[in-house]
Amino acid sequence: MLIDKTSLPLVAMEFMNEVHLEDVDIINQLFEEILEYEASPSLPNEEKLNTLYQEWFTHTINHFQGEEEMMQEKGFPPYPVHKSEHQYALDKMDTIFKEWKESKDIQILKHYFIEELVPWLSNHIQTMDTVTAMFFKTGLSPCAMKH
Repeated sequence: MLIDKTSLPLVAMEFMNEVHLEDVDIINQLFEEILEYEASPSLPNEEKLNTLYQEWFTHTINHFQGEEEMMQEKGFPPYPVHKSEHQYALDKMDTIFKEWKESKDIQILKHYFIEELVPWLSNHIQTMDTVTAMFFKTGLSPCAMKH
């Protein structure tokens, strides 16, 4: 297991917490496939890994779109900043997957998951998602001026 669900930061909106827990399930399952391929590089293991990675990518696109639509609906002032973080993550996921498929070097995926993905996810939830969820719940923006 790469990410312990009990250590995942929670935000003020339950639907966001639920999606984050789904993310962690997929990420953990995918990491197991990475370790499986590392231990036994074979075409079937590679195909399972690639299929699950694509499912994760699609899930992440849907996750981000759901948040972004709500941010736009509710007029969340830092929407462009949050959206750009999502785009950064999707671009990175896509780049890493292409590098893996081209090279078949499992260390590319393993390094990305351990060294980049886990810290990014935790930081994103603790910063962007925490602020966004609080805005969804209260309508108060961290960018609002206090009088």
